[in-house]
Amino acid sequence: MKVVIIGGVAAGMSCAARLRRLDEQAQIVVFEKDEHVSFANCGLPYHIGGVIRERERLLVQTPASLRASLNLDVRVLSEVTAIDRAARQVTVREAATGRTYLEAYDKLVLAPGARPLRPPLPGIDHPAIFTLRNLADMDGILARLQAGAKRAVVMGGYIGIEAAENLRRRGLEVTVLEKLPQLMGPLDPEMAQFLQEELVRHGVHVRTGCGVTGFADRAGAVVVQTEGGTEFEADLVIMAIGSLPQTALAAAAGLKLGPLGGLAVDARLRTSDSDIYAGGDAVETTEFVLGQTAYIPLAGPANRQGRIIADNLCGRESCYRGTQGTSVLQVFDLTVAMTGLNEKALRKTGQPYRKVYLSPLGHAGYYPGTAPMRGKLLFTPDGARILGAQIVGRDGVDKRIDVLATAMRGRLGVWDLEHLELAYAPPYGSAKDPVNMLGFVACNLLRGDVAFWYAEERSHLSPEAVLLDVRGPDEFDAWHIPGAVNLPVGKLRSQHGTLDQARTYYVYCKVGLRSYLAYRILKQLGFQVKTLAGGTDFFRAVFPGT
Repeated sequence: MKVVIIGGVAAGMSCAARLRRLDEQAQIVVFEKDEHVSFANCGLPYHIGGVIRERERLLVQTPASLRASLNLDVRVLSEVTAIDRAARQVTVREAATGRTYLEAYDKLVLAPGARPLRPPLPGIDHPAIFTLRNLADMDGILARLQAGAKRAVVMGGYIGIEAAENLRRRGLEVTVLEKLPQLMGPLDPEMAQFLQEELVRHGVHVRTGCGVTGFADRAGAVVVQTEGGTEFEADLVIMAIGSLPQTALAAAAGLKLGPLGGLAVDARLRTSDSDIYAGGDAVETTEFVLGQTAYIPLAGPANRQGRIIADNLCGRESCYRGTQGTSVLQVFDLTVAMTGLNEKALRKTGQPYRKVYLSPLGHAGYYPGTAPMRGKLLFTPDGARILGAQIVGRDGVDKRIDVLATAMRGRLGVWDLEHLELAYAPPYGSAKDPVNMLGFVACNLLRGDVAFWYAEERSHLSPEAVLLDVRGPDEFDAWHIPGAVNLPVGKLRSQHGTLDQARTYYVYCKVGLRSYLAYRILKQLGFQVKTLAGGTDFFRAVFPGT
């Protein structure tokens, strides 16, 4: 069997390596149009920031090392320009010589990846405007820095935020521009607010709701022009606003594309041609939670898809089970993580859901080095399925999102989170782990042991409603929700007679614990009462600046 693979890095090289381990006799040829076939593209921002000091550490494998270890025929700087499905051959052009030749295949694997989005704005070809997709992009940015760049404008999500952090660590003046009203679209707005505050805390200027209309040159610097007329001058611009699947080659060969513009594949990752498979950032897959078609380019799914393709090439029936979108991001001292669908997506699909918030410590509070994390859990109204989760915090965030992602993959519900037995020692967690706590809160809601009100409901409360702040008087005097009255939770039992049982009380505190205690007291005393989900920490994230 001769297998030709178009594209290296995640899906392509994962497929090639797995295929060789399963079939020592297969002839495996990998074509990569760029210079590097296997490199750590997720590490690019960290080399720019100096966290990863040696450039060579980003080079995972070379054609020579792959030949030596796996007997792979890897040809870099070789672009496949056409696919002849009837003849089962591809046309290859060598960049170094310009030579064009044909290469036959029995099975073909497409892993061309995605290309960074560069909208056709005026001035987009300015030499100081970069994307950050490969080593050549990184080298260009580093050359600009070495030439004395002091000011940077960054646009985009994951990679853009990572680039902004690392440029700031190098001492640059950094401005992040985002067309949407929030940073990081996969997060819900209140969770993204914590991320924005961390960037600002470290001196990054953030402008949301600020679309870019074009670029101009000013003595070698870039002038970034925006919809509101404000201009930002920079020595360096990084545009990381998204990517598009590389499908031109496949489309020209008549392969079917999906509704989102990526290659259409079945569960075994076969294209519309049974002799051609595809994986990685070029394909559309099934979103795991609701089973909808999605385009979610992530490294983990790409590597798994490459492995599944190799299994099927060797006659082992293997299926891809969908993408959850589990991801994690470092932002200075903060970790941001998510899995599944966010609330915006659930509203768009019409899927019914419930939600809870929680602000537990990353590990035992008496052991030094922890801080509150903010968690959001979305689940079906019966609690049978977890629909999504988002966590922002300083320690222990990554392992909690992984537990929740695993629970989702196993189709556990919030009722199961209560009973998970998770590792505990003071440096690592608490006897009641944050994941258990999310389960406790969600199950309390579903059992009717608590009733929440949410920050976004503030403007819709009845005139008869009473906002009751159950924090201490010093906290109340420092800041409170306008119109609230103060009665600390410790005085509720003795002073509840001052409250009017004909009115509904909307209680709150900082993170929701004291207000939950107040809720239980008042509820059992016969009052109509609800407690603010997430407390004032989340209220102020929904209404920043209050």
